[in-house]
Amino acid sequence: MKKGLFSLLASRRFGPFFFTQFLGAFNDNVFRQALILLIASGVVSSLSVNTLNNLALALFIVPFFLFSALAGQVADKYDKASLVRKIKFAEICIMGIAAVGFYFDAVYFLLGVLFCMGLQSTFFGPIKYSIIPQHLDDRELVSGNALVEMGTFLAILLGSISGVLLKMDGVGDGVVATAVVGLAILGYLSARGIPSAPAADGGLRLNWNLFRETWHIVGYAREVKSVWMCVLGISWFWFLGAAYTTQLKVYVDDYLFGTEGLYALLLGTFSIGIGLGSFLCEKLSGKQVELGLVPLGSIGLSLFGIDLFFSYAGLAGQEHGAELVSIASFLQQPAGYRVLMDLLGIGVFGGFYIVPLFAFIQHRSNPHHLARIIAANNILNALLMVLSAAAGIVFIGMLELTVPEFFLALAIANVVVAAYIYTVVPEFLIRLLIWMLTHTMYRVKHEGMDNIPDMGPCVLVCNHVSYVDALLLGGAIRRPVRFVMFKPIYDMPVLNYIFRTGKTIPIDSKTRNPEIYEQAFVRIREELEAGEVVCIFPEGKLTQDGEVDEFRAGIEKIIAETPVPVIPMALSGLWGSFFSHKGGPALTRLPKRFWSRVKLTVGRAVAPQAVNAQDLRNRVLAMRERP
Repeated sequence: MKKGLFSLLASRRFGPFFFTQFLGAFNDNVFRQALILLIASGVVSSLSVNTLNNLALALFIVPFFLFSALAGQVADKYDKASLVRKIKFAEICIMGIAAVGFYFDAVYFLLGVLFCMGLQSTFFGPIKYSIIPQHLDDRELVSGNALVEMGTFLAILLGSISGVLLKMDGVGDGVVATAVVGLAILGYLSARGIPSAPAADGGLRLNWNLFRETWHIVGYAREVKSVWMCVLGISWFWFLGAAYTTQLKVYVDDYLFGTEGLYALLLGTFSIGIGLGSFLCEKLSGKQVELGLVPLGSIGLSLFGIDLFFSYAGLAGQEHGAELVSIASFLQQPAGYRVLMDLLGIGVFGGFYIVPLFAFIQHRSNPHHLARIIAANNILNALLMVLSAAAGIVFIGMLELTVPEFFLALAIANVVVAAYIYTVVPEFLIRLLIWMLTHTMYRVKHEGMDNIPDMGPCVLVCNHVSYVDALLLGGAIRRPVRFVMFKPIYDMPVLNYIFRTGKTIPIDSKTRNPEIYEQAFVRIREELEAGEVVCIFPEGKLTQDGEVDEFRAGIEKIIAETPVPVIPMALSGLWGSFFSHKGGPALTRLPKRFWSRVKLTVGRAVAPQAVNAQDLRNRVLAMRERP
């Protein structure tokens, strides 16, 4: 909990931005909750409360459809810190107008203000996530996104509770008005501390044809398939989140027959769960963009969502007209704790799911139009939230499912959506396998990882100890790696699917399979010319005795054809583990130990003109710890 994550809050490059977005989300929810309670009080008799609530939701979401394309362009064209200050000043003006509406209980007037709030959020959204990679390096992206998600959902929770408290009977009419203006002023003052974030594309010409530009920015998001799948995954999360939070009040009122306090407890548990999941995600990811946690998150979302249906069935019956169920009486039932744990679990695994997706978009997207990709994401988020409301109307209103049955349908639908995304982009499941491997069977420690460049081609050379060397290296290295692998290992069942998906390059001996041998060198040259990282095991086979065999001259041939830096690496601690050869052929015997301590040491780059197979072997030997 200590250094690393929360130390960012004390830094000028992140702290002011964090508190600015926190106060903005807090103020949004104070305003919206106070408006909902004002509508519920019946001050407007011409329209039903349900109609007004749906109208309010629509007015807040419509600006995302209409203006996200323009907002994304503006965020890429101008300094983001300057834009945030302008947006926060606009929030003061909007809240000043809202204060008048709250003072006079003018619901229709406040609905117009709500549209302006949605417009302000539309322009802030692309900046919110595109400014993070400008102020944080790649190793801090997960931490920054985890803090933003934690802060956002904590702000939603505290803002909603505050909105209720400020509109309770007996509280003065001017309290809400004063609160929303005061929070807007604090947000503006915090924004003044955000350091400059220069324009990503200062020469961009704004396209005022919003419909054409909307299609254009969606095209940016679709340029990289994995980024597009992340955008769809985030939008699906908002579909789920909107469905759960929208139906939770009905669930408490019509199925649990609970008090307002019980509703607040369940909503708070869900929000706290997402914050906790975001925090745990940062810890489990090892300060890198870890896509392996996304499938883990979706599995948890489905399992706890399914159990929420069965946990409801275990609650004691309650009839309409009886005394409402309080928090205390609800928690006297074991099934009550089970419902609470299910909502907490959905939130926690939701945090595992959402944080790496945002970090991956920031990491993998073209920085020149990252804000426009975030804008496209916001458009899809808004669309999926509308579809979520429509799904509730269809399944609950027309097909007459109960709310618990609707929750079950959501959990099953999540399985289908996850299967589709992970089939199209297997990288998610591969990263999950690598993450599980490096957090169960092996404890991997890294040293010298900064010696691997963040950009540009290079060749990595490493000693070869086990069948899972490539997986362990792939999990440790932040960039995608093209592994050159002995064809019999490449062809192994199950692992072959992983290697093919990871664009592994199979190689065989020149005498036994000259065609595969030549094809491998062609592929290596193509990957290096494309700026990729290629990793080879110059021994050409797994070690049979734990020692480092002679390095073959293939590395010299590679560098002669494509001169790039060569980076030596050494794996230690794998000899004797489950997938090594110690004691006989692997997989045919009991392992010596399951939780092996593995160390990966990365040396300094060797210039192309100095590459020599024997010298590289000596460097690896010097870095390797003896088995």
